[in-house]
Amino acid sequence: MVSVARRIGVGGFLLFCGWSLGTFVLLGAAWLAAAPGEMLGRLGLFSWARMVREAVSDLLPFSQLGGVVIGARTLTVARIPMPRVYGSLVVDMTTEMAAQLAYTLFGLALMASLLIGDGAAVALRGPILGGTAVMVTIILAFFAGQRTALDLTARIAGRFVPAGRGALEDIRAELAGIYARRGRVALAFGFNLAAWVASGAGAWLVLRLMGVPISLLDMLSLESLIFTLRSVAFFIPGALGVQEAAYALAGPLFGLPPESALALSLAKRARDLAIGVPTLLAWQLGEARQLARGE
Repeated sequence: MVSVARRIGVGGFLLFCGWSLGTFVLLGAAWLAAAPGEMLGRLGLFSWARMVREAVSDLLPFSQLGGVVIGARTLTVARIPMPRVYGSLVVDMTTEMAAQLAYTLFGLALMASLLIGDGAAVALRGPILGGTAVMVTIILAFFAGQRTALDLTARIAGRFVPAGRGALEDIRAELAGIYARRGRVALAFGFNLAAWVASGAGAWLVLRLMGVPISLLDMLSLESLIFTLRSVAFFIPGALGVQEAAYALAGPLFGLPPESALALSLAKRARDLAIGVPTLLAWQLGEARQLARGE
């Protein structure tokens, strides 16, 4: 496994980290799209908040909830109104989960079509992928008419905010304003879906740099399964152990040797540390400055 990992080289690893930073820009764009009223110039801030959110979730023992709360604080200390921060956060998380669902459905459909085999069964590939496209369309239609879910999302937002009824009503009003702009919600979904695909493509890039032959479609299908298993294990910080076991079990289904699958997981862990540790240090310095100012 170590010999396989060495093939990526320092330059390859830096390229992988750069690709991942680009994915964070897509995630920041999704959150920004869910925050009407914020200018495009704030893309860097929202991308940074998304990086902090991910780093805390992956590297600190707070699991996903800690990352969500601290990521939101990154925006509130930047003087973005609290209702807008938490309202957009709920929309961003909702569209991210929907995008993951669409990505997973695509991956499962693709996996089925690729593993069915040759011959007449290949004719099922079109209907399977077409059915997946229909399900994605249904999801988009659901978001287009999501006002009926406003009360539920307001209650979810209320769990994130240690404030009273007034704060909840402000968030409810903000959510109503966001969901009234259906194009922005669809845009948030689109950016989140693009981020899921870009993340899977990044894993394919690592394997190509290692000299491991695998098609992009196979890799996207495999990564959709890995992401799904990681989501199930959301209560485990960084999905430690879960990611490695998932790669070892699912990789061979796509012709990926176990040692190459584990080397990929190792590269992703190293990437998380290379990006996450400096992010956490910068976040801590920012918090120290806020405390020094008495904020």
